[in-house]
Amino acid sequence: MNPRYPLRINVGFLLNQPFGTYREIPFEFDSLNLWDDLPANGFSGMARVSKTGQGILVDAEFQAVTTVECVRCLSEFQQPVHTQFQELYAFKFNQVTDSGLVLAEDANIDLAPLIREYLLLEVPIKPICRPDCRGLCLECGANLNETTCPHQAQVFEE
Repeated sequence: MNPRYPLRINVGFLLNQPFGTYREIPFEFDSLNLWDDLPANGFSGMARVSKTGQGILVDAEFQAVTTVECVRCLSEFQQPVHTQFQELYAFKFNQVTDSGLVLAEDANIDLAPLIREYLLLEVPIKPICRPDCRGLCLECGANLNETTCPHQAQVFEE
Protein backbone atom coordinates (compact mmCIF):
# COMPACT_ATOMS: atom_id res chain seq x y z
CA MET A 1 0.00 0.00 0.00
CA ASN A 2 1.35 3.41 -1.00
CA PRO A 3 1.27 5.88 1.94
CA ARG A 4 0.73 8.79 -0.46
CA TYR A 5 -2.33 7.10 -1.94
CA PRO A 6 -3.71 4.85 0.82
CA LEU A 7 -7.00 4.27 -0.99
CA ARG A 8 -5.46 3.25 -4.33
CA ILE A 9 -5.78 -0.39 -5.30
CA ASN A 10 -4.27 -2.30 -8.20
CA VAL A 11 -6.85 -4.54 -9.87
CA GLY A 12 -4.52 -5.91 -12.55
CA PHE A 13 -4.83 -9.38 -11.03
CA LEU A 14 -8.49 -9.44 -12.18
CA LEU A 15 -7.89 -8.61 -15.84
CA ASN A 16 -7.08 -12.16 -16.98
CA GLN A 17 -9.58 -13.84 -14.65
CA PRO A 18 -13.06 -15.09 -15.66
CA PHE A 19 -16.10 -12.89 -15.16
CA GLY A 20 -17.38 -12.99 -11.60
CA THR A 21 -13.95 -13.27 -10.01
CA TYR A 22 -13.69 -10.93 -7.04
CA ARG A 23 -11.55 -9.96 -4.08
CA GLU A 24 -12.45 -8.13 -0.90
CA ILE A 25 -9.98 -5.48 0.21
CA PRO A 26 -10.21 -4.13 3.76
CA PHE A 27 -9.19 -0.61 4.76
CA GLU A 28 -8.55 0.68 8.27
CA PHE A 29 -6.87 3.90 9.37
CA ASP A 30 -6.88 5.67 12.74
CA SER A 31 -6.74 8.99 10.93
CA LEU A 32 -7.08 9.81 7.24
CA ASN A 33 -6.56 13.43 6.20
CA LEU A 34 -6.72 13.25 2.43
CA TRP A 35 -9.32 15.98 2.16
CA ASP A 36 -9.24 19.45 3.72
CA ASP A 37 -13.03 19.56 3.97
CA LEU A 38 -13.45 16.07 5.44
CA PRO A 39 -10.95 14.94 8.08
CA ALA A 40 -11.69 11.30 8.86
CA ASN A 41 -10.88 9.54 12.12
CA GLY A 42 -11.56 5.87 12.75
CA PHE A 43 -11.80 5.29 9.00
CA SER A 44 -12.61 1.72 8.02
CA GLY A 45 -14.36 -0.22 5.35
CA MET A 46 -14.31 -2.86 2.69
CA ALA A 47 -14.14 -2.68 -1.09
CA ARG A 48 -15.15 -5.70 -3.12
CA VAL A 49 -13.72 -5.54 -6.65
CA SER A 50 -15.24 -7.87 -9.25
CA LYS A 51 -14.61 -8.48 -12.92
CA THR A 52 -17.65 -8.05 -15.16
CA GLY A 53 -18.08 -8.03 -18.93
CA GLN A 54 -18.02 -4.22 -18.99
CA GLY A 55 -15.28 -3.51 -16.44
CA ILE A 56 -14.35 -3.67 -12.79
CA LEU A 57 -17.25 -3.32 -10.39
CA VAL A 58 -16.44 -1.74 -7.03
CA ASP A 59 -18.95 -2.51 -4.29
CA ALA A 60 -17.86 -0.61 -1.18
CA GLU A 61 -18.90 0.26 2.34
CA PHE A 62 -17.01 2.77 4.48
CA GLN A 63 -17.45 4.56 7.78
CA ALA A 64 -15.56 7.27 9.60
CA VAL A 65 -15.94 10.00 12.18
CA THR A 66 -15.47 13.57 11.00
CA THR A 67 -15.40 16.94 12.76
CA VAL A 68 -18.29 19.28 11.98
CA GLU A 69 -19.65 22.51 13.45
CA CYS A 70 -23.05 22.66 15.13
CA VAL A 71 -25.38 25.12 13.35
CA ARG A 72 -26.94 26.19 16.67
CA CYS A 73 -24.00 26.72 19.05
CA LEU A 74 -21.08 26.75 16.57
CA SER A 75 -19.18 24.17 18.65
CA GLU A 76 -17.21 21.48 16.85
CA PHE A 77 -18.23 17.91 17.48
CA GLN A 78 -17.57 14.42 16.13
CA GLN A 79 -20.11 13.23 13.54
CA PRO A 80 -20.15 9.56 12.47
CA VAL A 81 -20.69 9.03 8.74
CA HIS A 82 -21.36 5.82 6.84
CA THR A 83 -21.73 5.17 3.13
CA GLN A 84 -22.25 2.34 0.67
CA PHE A 85 -21.80 2.62 -3.07
CA GLN A 86 -21.37 0.62 -6.23
CA GLU A 87 -19.45 2.00 -9.22
CA LEU A 88 -18.26 0.46 -12.49
CA TYR A 89 -14.85 1.26 -13.94
CA ALA A 90 -15.27 0.55 -17.66
CA PHE A 91 -12.58 -1.27 -19.65
CA LYS A 92 -13.04 1.02 -22.68
CA PHE A 93 -14.16 4.60 -23.24
CA ASN A 94 -17.07 3.46 -25.42
CA GLN A 95 -18.43 1.38 -22.50
CA VAL A 96 -18.42 4.23 -19.98
CA THR A 97 -21.44 4.47 -17.69
CA ASP A 98 -23.08 7.64 -16.38
CA SER A 99 -20.36 8.04 -13.76
CA GLY A 100 -17.69 8.35 -16.48
CA LEU A 101 -15.19 6.07 -14.74
CA VAL A 102 -12.66 4.26 -16.91
CA LEU A 103 -10.03 1.80 -15.72
CA ALA A 104 -6.55 3.31 -16.14
CA GLU A 105 -3.96 1.47 -18.25
CA ASP A 106 -1.91 0.67 -15.15
CA ALA A 107 -5.04 -0.98 -13.61
CA ASN A 108 -4.91 1.26 -10.53
CA ILE A 109 -8.14 2.56 -9.03
CA ASP A 110 -7.92 5.45 -6.56
CA LEU A 111 -11.02 5.23 -4.39
CA ALA A 112 -10.27 8.50 -2.54
CA PRO A 113 -12.33 10.83 -4.79
CA LEU A 114 -15.33 8.47 -4.74
CA ILE A 115 -15.18 7.90 -1.00
CA ARG A 116 -14.91 11.65 -0.38
CA GLU A 117 -17.99 12.37 -2.51
CA TYR A 118 -20.09 9.65 -0.93
CA LEU A 119 -19.05 10.50 2.65
CA LEU A 120 -19.73 14.21 2.06
CA LEU A 121 -23.25 13.31 1.01
CA GLU A 122 -23.72 11.65 4.40
CA VAL A 123 -22.69 14.70 6.45
CA PRO A 124 -25.89 16.45 7.59
CA ILE A 125 -26.58 19.81 5.93
CA LYS A 126 -27.42 21.31 9.33
CA PRO A 127 -25.42 19.31 11.88
CA ILE A 128 -26.58 19.61 15.49
CA CYS A 129 -24.26 18.56 18.32
CA ARG A 130 -27.13 17.12 20.36
CA PRO A 131 -30.93 17.17 20.11
CA ASP A 132 -31.35 19.54 23.08
CA CYS A 133 -28.72 22.06 21.91
CA ARG A 134 -29.79 25.52 23.11
CA GLY A 135 -27.62 27.47 20.67
CA LEU A 136 -26.24 30.96 21.20
CA CYS A 137 -27.73 33.99 22.94
CA LEU A 138 -29.05 36.41 20.33
CA GLU A 139 -27.81 39.39 22.36
CA CYS A 140 -24.29 38.49 23.51
CA GLY A 141 -23.48 35.29 21.63
CA ALA A 142 -22.87 33.16 24.74
CA ASN A 143 -23.13 29.42 24.28
CA LEU A 144 -26.34 28.60 26.17
CA ASN A 145 -25.29 24.96 26.59
CA GLU A 146 -22.41 26.10 28.80
CA THR A 147 -23.83 29.11 30.64
CA THR A 148 -26.93 31.16 31.32
CA CYS A 149 -26.35 34.76 30.35
CA PRO A 150 -28.20 37.81 31.79
CA HIS A 151 -30.20 38.19 28.57
CA GLN A 152 -31.68 34.71 28.91
CA ALA A 153 -32.57 35.36 32.57
CA GLN A 154 -34.56 38.41 31.40
CA VAL A 155 -36.43 36.31 28.83
CA PHE A 156 -37.44 33.75 31.46
CA GLU A 157 -38.60 36.49 33.90
CA GLU A 158 -40.94 38.11 31.35
